[in-house]
Amino acid sequence: MVKRTSHKGASCPVARPLDAIGDWWSLLIIRDAFDGLRRFGEFQKSLGLAKNILSSRLKNLVEHDILDTVPASDGSAYQEYVLTEKGRGLFPLLVALRQWGEDYFFEPGETHVSLVDVKRGRPVRRLELRSDDGRLLGPADAVVKPALLT
Repeated sequence: MVKRTSHKGASCPVARPLDAIGDWWSLLIIRDAFDGLRRFGEFQKSLGLAKNILSSRLKNLVEHDILDTVPASDGSAYQEYVLTEKGRGLFPLLVALRQWGEDYFFEPGETHVSLVDVKRGRPVRRLELRSDDGRLLGPADAVVKPALLT
């Protein structure tokens, strides 16, 4: 098996998180956690993933503070996986990926699941990138520059 290169020290904020979420299984586990799955068996049933791979991905997500383990809510001896604040911060990324997938990976009229606002029962509005003055931005309207975070 090829060892993956770590991006831990990268100056790029797109590269660094890839150590935590850079494979499809991790993103699908996170998606399922947002959908309410909490137990190892639930993730395994949903994903059809081998136990060793699921265990490895869950461990990595816990190590990166995206998921946390808590005692089972039913009082049993099992543990459950819950999203941390850092994990819940991935929600816009998953929505963006979902919307991109809807745009480019489904034929017109093809059935798929959609994200719906619980309060109104309507589809979630498309994500938009806006400048600090409210202008809608596209790829030609932004540039990457070195910056220090405060």
